[in-house]
Amino acid sequence: MIVYPNIQVKAGKCVNLLRGNVDDVQSYSVTPLEAAKSCVSKGSEWLHLVDLDGILQGGEHNGEVISEIMQNSGAKCMVGGGIRTMASAEWWLDHGAEMIVLGTAAVKDRTFVREASARWPGKVVVSIDASEGKVVIEGWREKTMFSPMELAKDFQTMGVAAIIYTDVDMDIDLPDASFAQTAELAKELDMGVISSGTVRGLDDVAILKHLPGIAGCVVGRALFTNKVSLEDAIAVAGQKVTETPFI
Repeated sequence: MIVYPNIQVKAGKCVNLLRGNVDDVQSYSVTPLEAAKSCVSKGSEWLHLVDLDGILQGGEHNGEVISEIMQNSGAKCMVGGGIRTMASAEWWLDHGAEMIVLGTAAVKDRTFVREASARWPGKVVVSIDASEGKVVIEGWREKTMFSPMELAKDFQTMGVAAIIYTDVDMDIDLPDASFAQTAELAKELDMGVISSGTVRGLDDVAILKHLPGIAGCVVGRALFTNKVSLEDAIAVAGQKVTETPFI
């Protein structure tokens, strides 16, 4: 299982959203590039990079900062945040992204997902965020009527490389949250599932490692708050990177 350090960028700074609230942002003194290089020095071969301004507005608002990471960190990068058009997807891939992550746009425009997956085979990942059994979009601000499984199976038929599944309830520490939905998705799908929002300690990494079908986990806040050591997380995950990271 691969550990993907999550580096979120807003207004050029390294940040983290608290409880998913775009108005409640924790900023860090380290620059995004410094954070990326630190992760690589501790064993990361992949990074998950997010343009938070892009999520809110679309476009490549932090394109220069994120491109610098992709070109100078030494890691392969998966990039998401506001990729809503073929032109935007191509921009990120041309500037060094190994893979692109589609979120709200994927839920709203299946044709976009199908066309992008066909044009860039193996490079399109779809992010599904869910709360209380329903998919949420627009930065968790809007709940849909879709179930995560329904959407995931639909995207699977379109040829996407993998699903990043964010359990919003676990991310915001709801008391009844569990790994159940994540485990069910990984069991039912014939493609890799990357878990997000579920890691608060090393025990969570260990649980995910032993769930069939989990190809990786995205870890952000736990790393920046030193609740999880990246070296320890990689060791527990038994990380083995191949040219096809979702196997």
